[in-house]
Amino acid sequence: MKNILVFAGVVTFALAGASHAQGSASSAENGAHFTQSQLKQMQRAADSPEQFKALAAYYAGRQAYYLQQASEEKLEWIRRSQNVMVSAAKYPRPVDSARNLYEYYAYMASEAGSFAMKYGQQAESEPGAQAK
Repeated sequence: MKNILVFAGVVTFALAGASHAQGSASSAENGAHFTQSQLKQMQRAADSPEQFKALAAYYAGRQAYYLQQASEEKLEWIRRSQNVMVSAAKYPRPVDSARNLYEYYAYMASEAGSFAMKYGQQAESEPGAQAK
């Protein structure tokens, strides 16, 4: 009996490790993830159309991510809005939290979209961009 429990524990940890490794590989394939310092350094050092295109692509990916999160939070906001009890309301209510998260993700999506547009325009306006 003890051997079966040990075997089950080992299999559980092995499967959890395999799923974590697959998740890491798929997130690396979906797009680049940069730290804030790496991103600031890329922004300062960008001087070629390829670098501006890379920044524009990064911010376009962030915009898509934030739009996806905003749509999920909007659905949660709608779901929570149907079950609001005013008499026992304490702030922040669950509906307020969902609304605040939706507004945050919508704001971040608009910011990322403006950066993507900015760097996309800079990539097109660089002197070497028309030669290709």
